Amino acid sequence: MKYTLAFDVYGTLINTSGVFNTLNQMIGEEATFFMDTWRNKQLEYSFRRGLMNKYTDFSVCIKDSLEFCCKMFKTDLTKRQKEALMNEYLVLPTFPDVEAGLKNLKESGHHLFAFSNGSKKAVSKLLTNAKIIDRFDGIISVEDVAIFKPSPLVYEYFNTETNSTKLDTWLISSNPFDVLGAISYGMRSAWVQRSQDSIFDPWGIEPTLIITKLTDLPLELVK
Repeated sequence: MKYTLAFDVYGTLINTSGVFNTLNQMIGEEATFFMDTWRNKQLEYSFRRGLMNKYTDFSVCIKDSLEFCCKMFKTDLTKRQKEALMNEYLVLPTFPDVEAGLKNLKESGHHLFAFSNGSKKAVSKLLTNAKIIDRFDGIISVEDVAIFKPSPLVYEYFNTETNSTKLDTWLISSNPFDVLGAISYGMRSAWVQRSQDSIFDPWGIEPTLIITKLTDLPLELVK
């Protein structure tokens, strides 16, 4: 059976740690903690906005969380430095397994879609820069629903836009909140455990599959 595969982008296909070298040059030894806090705050801000019904482009969450980190770490980055970091988020690299994993799944006949909290414009630029945009049948962004994952409205919108159903769709994501959202909605989902230190939230809801890289995803998946 061939499936519709929804690929999360940030943290699953695209390595958000790609900003480390630039941050390291700017602030030195605190770069790792700054980078991790920046990423976690992006997600927190998107969750807050979802609960408040105050949707905005995800780039605003990225920018606002950068400002938070500057205050938290008492780091006086210049306007030019902040712009450089924001621009770097548009050209982040993929993980090493991504190109081969997508190629194998595409050639096996599955329908591949990028599915992101980011805007279609930002995601398109990322995938184009990474030279993997041709692997996808399309890009589905939450911007048209005006709410972020893991709202069930977003997963329902994905099925509507891709002419698919819950039963023939898999979400592929490294983000536990995304996996939990998809499974709660009724999809199946593979959690990409990108680090041994990553912990899946103990909510009593388990991923359908756990993999460490995209090339570990079975081409036939499960029936």
